[in-house]
This record gives sequence, structure tokens and C-alpha cells, in this order.
Amino acid sequence: MVSKFIISGGKKLEGKVKVAGSKNSALALVSGALLADSPVTLTNVPEIRDIEVMTQLIEKLGGRVEKSAGSLMIDASGLSSYELDPDLSERLRASVILAAPLLVRFGKAIVTPPGGDQIGERLLDTHFSMMKEFGVTVEAKDGKFHLDWEKKKTPRVFLEEASVTATEMGLILASSVSEEIVLEDAASEPHVQDLAKMLIKMGSKIDGAGTNRIAVSGKKKLLGVEHRVVPDHIDGGTFAIAAAITGGHVEIEDCPEEDYHLFLHYLKSMGVEAECEENNRLCVKPSNLRALKRKFQTRPWPGFPTDLMSPFIVLATQTEGTVLCHDWMYEWRVFFVDDLISMGANIFIADPHRVIVTGPTKLRGEKLFCKDIRAGISIILAALVARGTSVIDNVEMVERGYETIVERFKGLGAEISREGSPNE
Repeated sequence: MVSKFIISGGKKLEGKVKVAGSKNSALALVSGALLADSPVTLTNVPEIRDIEVMTQLIEKLGGRVEKSAGSLMIDASGLSSYELDPDLSERLRASVILAAPLLVRFGKAIVTPPGGDQIGERLLDTHFSMMKEFGVTVEAKDGKFHLDWEKKKTPRVFLEEASVTATEMGLILASSVSEEIVLEDAASEPHVQDLAKMLIKMGSKIDGAGTNRIAVSGKKKLLGVEHRVVPDHIDGGTFAIAAAITGGHVEIEDCPEEDYHLFLHYLKSMGVEAECEENNRLCVKPSNLRALKRKFQTRPWPGFPTDLMSPFIVLATQTEGTVLCHDWMYEWRVFFVDDLISMGANIFIADPHRVIVTGPTKLRGEKLFCKDIRAGISIILAALVARGTSVIDNVEMVERGYETIVERFKGLGAEISREGSPNE
């Protein structure tokens, strides 16, 4: 039986909700933990399916993982294999990042092209180009990539694009080398900064995390540490949009203001009353939604994140005015709007990267299907504001990236339930 959400829309969300730990950060931190000579403990870890798959990959490699509520202990001392399980890899986009610690530990890694969301090409060119500058050789055969790091180099790496995963892999590789290595055109997202902070605790010297130039001087022996995963600004942004479209008053906890600058600018440009207050609280109040600008687009951090564009499109359907939403990063990201159109939204698909949305429109409940994590949460948002009942299938896709989503929406007054086994 495929699991599904049943949602009766039209309820204003009210109350408080806490942001979960960052999915993207936790996945990178688990990989970085494999460098340590003793166990690493991570706290504030989101309880989501992607983390479960990542821990299974590590256990298949011979590592030990102990789990408790909101925390993971990773012990890499028993690692005995450098080949990632292909079936698990195909379920997780972030699986490729494990190649970096395996190269450090074994000088070799065998990886299967990663799976995950189907929102565009998952090319590894930037990752391989970066690794080749470190001296890694790459050979493709039998549907896998065979990596070898026999001759180490200490390069000045210029990434072909500001790829988050390639930057994280570069940080991990460089943290095992004592000579200084510089990463240019590096990604600067909060989860990249979080990995750098943990690697510094472990003994690496890193300057410039949060900028596009990062200098790293590592060590052959890194220490086990305890580290708290940063809160997920995508999670926080999603709940802010949910509050705005339902006309509710919601206080979102654990939202550092520095993670929300452009996001808040975009919300206010849609008429949303939202402010970061003391103690890292983001408060969203009932608002008169009206578009004050006409074009909204994603760009690398500190720009508007691609993972919030799909929810933002739902906001546009409830906002007076016509706006262009442009996500240049993934060529299939916007195709989920077919579901919004079936619910009554007025959306024109200009091309694979751009949609024109005219609002506000009254959405109606529909039978829907989660295509990927961000499209899935977006049709859930649409169902929360729609008239009538929506039935949403394949919700496991959303649960890959959003912790206890039903319980948290219920806590704000949404009429939402889940059918099916939580372990399917």
C-alpha cells in the first residue's frame, strides 16, 4: 500500500513550530565524520529518510552508527570497504559525497551514479574535475565510477561552478592534507559553513567558509567531536510560506536571521508581514498578499535558494498580481506546476526554467502525486489552502527531507492525516 496524506484545506495555521535540523548539513556532516580517528556525535539530526539511507550506506561499508532521538554517533574505525552499495546509492542524491572520505581512508572509492529527486541532470562533472585537481583518477566502467587517489596534489582549485556538494567534498579531501589548499568559486551556503565548523573542531584549519574562497590546511589525524547540526532554513522558509498563504499567525523557532535575508526580502515583496525577532524567532502575521515586484529568481547563496522556489510558486498563486518565477539551476524543477494548474492555478509555463503566475486564485482539492521533495511539499502547501479535500500519494518522497511533517502541521491546526505504514 502506497502511503498518502489526506488534507482538508482552508484552515488558518496558528501557533509555534520549531525548525528541524538541516537535511543538507547533516548528510555532509555524516560524511565528514568518517575522517575522525574516534567516534563523532551529531545532535539536532533530522529524523528523515535520507539520513536513514546515508547511515545504511555507512553500515554497509563497515562503519558503526548508533541512533537516538535527534542524534547519531558515527564510528568509522571499522570501515572495511570502499565501494558504495549501488541500490542504496540510487536512492540518495547525496551518496556521492561519501567518495571523499573513502578516498582519504583507502585511496580508492567505487561509486554508483547517485539517485534522488528527478528535477534535472545530476552531472558529476564539477565533482570529478575538482577531484582530478587533487590528483584523483576517474574511470567509468560497468555503470560505476572507479576513483583512485594514489598521487596526491596540493592544488589551488577553481570549481567550474559553485557546487555545494563539490565544495563539501573538496573540504573533506583538503582536511586530510597538511599543506594549504585553496578552493575558489566555492559554495557558501549555511550547510557548507556547518561542515567547515565541524572539520575545524576536528583539527583542520579552515579560513573563508561562507565566502567563495576557502583556504584549508588539514591533518592526517582528525579527532572525534560532538557537533550540533544547524537548523534548516529551507524548513523554516517552507513553514513561513504555509503561514502566509493560509492567512495565519505563526512563530517559527530556531531561525537565525542571517539565513533569511533575501528570503524575507522576497516575502515582503509579496506583501507578507514577516520579521525575525529575538531568540532566533521568525514571526509571520496575517497579510494582504500583493506582488510588489514582478520577477523572482534563484541564485547561489546568499541568493534565493532553489529549494524554496517551488513553495514560492504556491505563494504566488495566492498573491494579487502577475510574477515571473525563474529557477535556472534545474530544468525540470517547475514542471510540478501542472498539479497546481489542475487545482485551478493560473500559471503559464514559459520554458523548463520559468513560469508566469497570476493570482490570487482559489485552489480546489485534487488527487495528487509527490514527484520530488520540494514539489511534494509544495502541493501539500497548495492542499492546505485549497477548498475541499486533497489526497496526496507517494508521500515518502517528502518524508525524505521533512521531519514529522504531519505532526508539525497538525500542531498548527491543519487538518491533515497519513494513511499507510511509516516504514514503507
